Amino acid sequence: MSLDPKSLRYETKEIFTPTLDELAKAITRGLNNNFAEVTLSIVDCPDLSKAPFHLASSGIDGDTVVLEYGSPDYLLPLVDRSKIYDLVPLVKNIQGFENKDFFLAGAGAGPHPLINQNCEGIMNLKVDKNGKIVNETHISRVTEDGLMEVQKVPTAETRSALLGNVFLSEGRAGKVLKVSCKKRIGTENFISSMRLSMAKHFKDTTVGVGGVFLLKKGKAKQHVMDDFSKTPINTEDELNNWLKFYDMSAPLIAVGTFVTDEADLDLRLQHFHSFSQHGEAGHYHYDVTPDIAEYEGYFNVGARIVRIDRPDSSLKFGRD
Repeated sequence: MSLDPKSLRYETKEIFTPTLDELAKAITRGLNNNFAEVTLSIVDCPDLSKAPFHLASSGIDGDTVVLEYGSPDYLLPLVDRSKIYDLVPLVKNIQGFENKDFFLAGAGAGPHPLINQNCEGIMNLKVDKNGKIVNETHISRVTEDGLMEVQKVPTAETRSALLGNVFLSEGRAGKVLKVSCKKRIGTENFISSMRLSMAKHFKDTTVGVGGVFLLKKGKAKQHVMDDFSKTPINTEDELNNWLKFYDMSAPLIAVGTFVTDEADLDLRLQHFHSFSQHGEAGHYHYDVTPDIAEYEGYFNVGARIVRIDRPDSSLKFGRD
């Protein structure tokens, strides 16, 4: 059973929406500090439904929302298995999305009832106002022998468990910020390079961004959650011992969001999951081949934050 959205707390905050040009200026310093080659440009969004992106919709524009549901608190120290969210009614309960097309893409926990096991979710879902579903969501799990196993979910499987950070829009084509980087020379990853620079630029102003990026060359360290722990996980070390880490090969397609600050909503500051066409998927940490790493991303700015089912208290570990 999925939770009834009408029983959940919805919190909405309108946020500052910089132009894409201003966003580019905000992230430039951080990228230049961490990559040898950086190119930023405002472009018409490429068709993201086609290779090499394989998203469920062609674009990421129209009534843009940085959406977070659930919390790591529902996973740690022990899982709350009741936290199952059906993303279709969850989104339709957001003001303005009651009866229109929507597209969401981002990082979450997969629907454990589907495979009777905890899993990562790479959420990638388009639903039109008549209910037609295009579902390109993938899940990644750890097998009994410690291997990673990835599968695409059935079209009708629109659930996510526990937590998620997705960029929600009408899925329309529009202008986006294209970010291309080669050869990592700093210690920050692709996303944190932009997020930290953006936070410094906008100071006390909340800004939220979402989109997709490709790791075109190299490998990335990514984790996949093991099945639910039977013993409490109370520290970062215990968490990292439970997670399974893998070096995954390009090309990887990553989706998610990043924000300047928690905005008094207990927001996760950055969260991206990636999938591929070669059987690898997980939670992005950083590339492990800095000399050859090559990224290409397309991003848009959120006009508001919607926070769903925020816990009353919050853990401060297990967020990256």
